Amino acid sequence: MVEFKNITKIYDGPEGKVTALDKVSLSVQPGEFLAVCGPSGCGKTTLLLTAGGLLRPSKGQLNLDGSDPYGVSPEMRSKIRARMIGFVFQQFHLIPYLTVRQNILAPSLALPTKKAGQRAQELISSFGLDDRAGHVPAQISTGQKQRTALARALLNKPKIILADEPTGNLDEGNANTVLSYLSQYVAEGGCVLLVTHDVRTAAHATRTLEMSRGQLVE
Repeated sequence: MVEFKNITKIYDGPEGKVTALDKVSLSVQPGEFLAVCGPSGCGKTTLLLTAGGLLRPSKGQLNLDGSDPYGVSPEMRSKIRARMIGFVFQQFHLIPYLTVRQNILAPSLALPTKKAGQRAQELISSFGLDDRAGHVPAQISTGQKQRTALARALLNKPKIILADEPTGNLDEGNANTVLSYLSQYVAEGGCVLLVTHDVRTAAHATRTLEMSRGQLVE
């Protein structure tokens, strides 16, 4: 589902070039929950952004379900992301002036479907957000914000969930709730690539890799 082929990403820094990813090769299959662990600055977020078609690699090739998102136009790349990928971030990235329901529906702007409203309501109920659907982010708890963000990621029934420290701002109870939803998504045939520094979060994955200085190790 996600395949890195010898991918390198080099940034131009104030003190010279910085290699964030160093000849990374990686394959994530449908029905797999892969966690990549490592300290801040090791390249985890660069890995995730590259997988999501948001950061073009300096060298190498990315395949998403058999196609290279960097080999097409930006417009087509956006459509691939909308159709295939759901993003979940530590900071939630909810739109502050939209309600919970409107935030969940936001991906339908990029990939409109007739049943988006019905799908949003199903997710709202499944994630226990019925009594918060009309509230804006400032009016809901941290755990409810992350559940909203996860529901938004699932709206278009993506094949892949990319999660960047999704439990970083949550207490243990809410963290376990979010991770259980991700595990359920994987059990239904989805694919999760999660990056984290927290070994307790990584323990929920079916496979774990360590990242150090832009390289992956088992």
